[in-house]
Amino acid sequence: MDLQLTNKVALVTGSTAGIGLAIARRLAAEGAEIILTGRTEARLQEAKATILAETPGATVRGVAVDFSRSEQIDYLLIQVPTVDILVNNVGIFEPKPFAEIPDEDWLRFFEVNVLSGVRLSRQYFPQMLDKKWGRILFISSESGLQIPEEMIHYGTTKTAQLAVARGLAELTKGTAVTVNSVLPGPTASEGVEEFIQKMSAEGKSKEEAEREFFQNARPSSLLQRFATTDEVANMVAYLASPLASATNGASVRVDGGVIRSIG
Repeated sequence: MDLQLTNKVALVTGSTAGIGLAIARRLAAEGAEIILTGRTEARLQEAKATILAETPGATVRGVAVDFSRSEQIDYLLIQVPTVDILVNNVGIFEPKPFAEIPDEDWLRFFEVNVLSGVRLSRQYFPQMLDKKWGRILFISSESGLQIPEEMIHYGTTKTAQLAVARGLAELTKGTAVTVNSVLPGPTASEGVEEFIQKMSAEGKSKEEAEREFFQNARPSSLLQRFATTDEVANMVAYLASPLASATNGASVRVDGGVIRSIG
């Protein structure tokens, strides 16, 4: 299927590994020009090399940015003044008991997970409305609908992303701009192995820890395994394309059936 993304400019935040890199790889394979972001130049170069190895003719560049620092986001916006597709993927997570989450952690999570997308959308969204075409995607999580007891602060930021995305979508009437959220379930991305090891007893193998995780923490999963980053990226690539023109203001789940809902 041709997703009609040739020559579209796509900025994917947090794209040197995991879901973000998978999204960048998929969009590049569809002909989009890719702008990567990561914390270090070395990680950016590694991600760029990965994409070019798969899609030798791809146009890829990167900007080093720490999304917890607003001045670095301002620098990114100068370096990348306009885009056709914005994928707000950057995010942080950490399991921590609620009573042990200080204000500083709450603020840091909102700064990275929510305000990064707000700050970028504030520049690119009006441009998209003027052009009457554009795509903004927030990579939220099933945790935004089912707040996980082991990291309430993370789940709360994912809910906030859903609200921002739906609010922006309300402003797109009469244009071909869409704003949607994608809700991955547990996904085999960077950091997940460490996460499930923390959640399980010491001495368990990766496979045992994964099985224990789905038995105890996500028993409602129909997939009963971690989704792959490519499975998430496939959905994102479709929603970023002109083919998804009638999907707007939606929260699209790639959660392996974790959320028990028919809506």
